[in-house]
This record gives sequence, structure tokens and C-alpha cells, in this order.
Amino acid sequence: MKKIRLTEFSHGGGCGCKIAPAVLSSLLAESAGKTLPADLLVGVETADDAAVYRLNDTQAVVATTDFFTPIVDDPYDFGRIAATNALSDVYAMGGTPIFALAVVGMPLDKLPEEVIRQILAGGEAVCAAAGIPIAGGHSIDVLEPIYGLVGIGIVHPAHVKKNAGALAGDVLILGKPLGIGILSAALKKGLLSEAGYAEMLRWTTTLNVTGVKLAQMPGVHAVTDVTGFGLAGHLLEICRGSHLAARVEFDRLPLIEEAVTHVRAGISTGASSRNWSSYGASVQFAPAMEEWQQKVVTDPQTSGGLLVACAPESVAEVLAAFHADGFAPAAVIGALTSGEPLLSVV
Repeated sequence: MKKIRLTEFSHGGGCGCKIAPAVLSSLLAESAGKTLPADLLVGVETADDAAVYRLNDTQAVVATTDFFTPIVDDPYDFGRIAATNALSDVYAMGGTPIFALAVVGMPLDKLPEEVIRQILAGGEAVCAAAGIPIAGGHSIDVLEPIYGLVGIGIVHPAHVKKNAGALAGDVLILGKPLGIGILSAALKKGLLSEAGYAEMLRWTTTLNVTGVKLAQMPGVHAVTDVTGFGLAGHLLEICRGSHLAARVEFDRLPLIEEAVTHVRAGISTGASSRNWSSYGASVQFAPAMEEWQQKVVTDPQTSGGLLVACAPESVAEVLAAFHADGFAPAAVIGALTSGEPLLSVV
């Protein structure tokens, strides 16, 4: 059988194929501000990671949908990455996943059945690792391969972690290193090393399980996961939802080493440029910073890390939770301050 390269079928890959932030905001503008049920704890108002609906005093349902086109060529790896990314939104809200539904779109005239089966098997493997079943789903015949999940979780209403609610003086902590989009661009160009691919796969298939622990910490005030809009875009969502400004120290950012090599050589995704066009007016860089550093903070992350805003006295507890779950690169990257919702990178 001819070797199939999944990325040849997609115009963009992973979370890099998201609609640009500015376009999405325009599309959803009329959805905000409508009268909503009191039990809908989280909706579209602050572009949060998932919807949350309170069932009773001790239980709320977390619901999210996430799917995309291939970011890698291996079908099993693609399934694993897409499933991990989808469940991340449940963890980002502080929820524990309980089951998932598969979202499947495949060009049946182009992909052999065995390739499709491997994609599904990859998603099933991740859900098994999360301790949940895939209880159903929906499939269609389309022009590009698409795979993802509807993720359903449960959380105590008092423990929901929104992307709003941060306080001035909060410290910012990032759980995974940046650079996934850059590695995906290098992969498409045939420039990614075996070690670089292994690093890419390592982080895109690591479940953000620390979100469950963060939900129990009173000192954690806001959480989101860094995905298609890049670190700058998702941090700005925290700033806007919390009515605060942010300051990030670039040298403290955890970065994937090979990604730095590629981006300094001029390799990045088109989504990075679209991200900058959408929100660059709200980001200020120190004069000495270079263009490649801008590409890093706007780099679309697929299955990226949790971004946490917590009280200074909770930093040690948050870092310990990340490190205990295998997120060794987790680090303090900056802080939130009073002011207009702007981001300064120094």
C-alpha cells in the first residue's frame, strides 16, 4: 500500500487551522450578552475553554468540542494528538473527564480504511489513558481528514476554573514548553529531526491532568490552555476577562530547543502571522526583542500547556503539582497587574 502522508490532505494542521481570533470574535459578537440560564456557569462570554452547566450544589457538567485536520502524517499519532487536545479543555476548567464522543470526517475516496482505523485507535488509546470511554460520535465523508472529540466532564461548581477571575498581583505559570506550531511547520518542510518529532509527540500527547488538582486550590484564580491563538492570544483572553494587564519575561518561557533553532532560521506557521494580525495591537515588545521571539509567543500550540494565574503564595504548590505529573518544564513566566488589558513582553 502506498504510504499515506496525512498532512498532504490538509491546508493547515492541528490548532493552527483555527479561525483567526479577530474573525472569530466578529462571528460570535452577536452571541454575547444574551439572557442565559443562571445554571450556565460558563458560556461564550469570555471565550473560555468549555461550557459549564450546574446540575446541583455539588455537580456541574463540563462540555467541549475540539477537532482539526492532521498535524502529523502518522494516523495513530494524529488520533492521539487530537484526542489529547480535546480533553485538555475539560482539564482547563478544573473538570474530570467522564466520557467522550468521536467527531470524524474522512475523504473516503482517498484514505484506506486501515488508515482511518488507526486514527480512531489513537483517539481510543488516549481516552483509555484518561480512564474514559468513547461512547459514540458522528462521521461524515469530507474533502480533508478531520478528527476530534466531544469531551464531557464533571466538576464541583465552586471549583470551576475560568479564564476570567485573575487578580492583580497574580503570578503566571505555564505548564508545557512552547514551539509545537514551529515544529509542525518544520515537519511539513521535511526539516524536523527524529528527536524533534519525538519531542513534539511527547508534549502533544501528554494529558493536562494537573487541571484536576488546580481546581482544588483556592489560590488558583484563573486557568486556560494555550492552543491555536498562541501564548499571547490566550493570555490576552485572561487579561480581557479579568480586566488586567500582563507582563511576560521572554527568557523565562519554557521552549522546545529544536523549535527555537527552526524559528530563528525563519520557519513558522501562517497561523502565527494571522494571530499577530488579530491581536498584535494589544502586545508591546521590548525594543531589543527580535522577530523570531514574536513568532514564539504567537505560535499556535496544538494540545498546549495549561496557563495558570495564581496568588504568589500558591506558586510553590502549583509548580509542585505540575512537576509531580511529569511537567518538568513548568515555570513562572510573568505576572498580572492593574491596567488596560494589554500584554508586555520583555
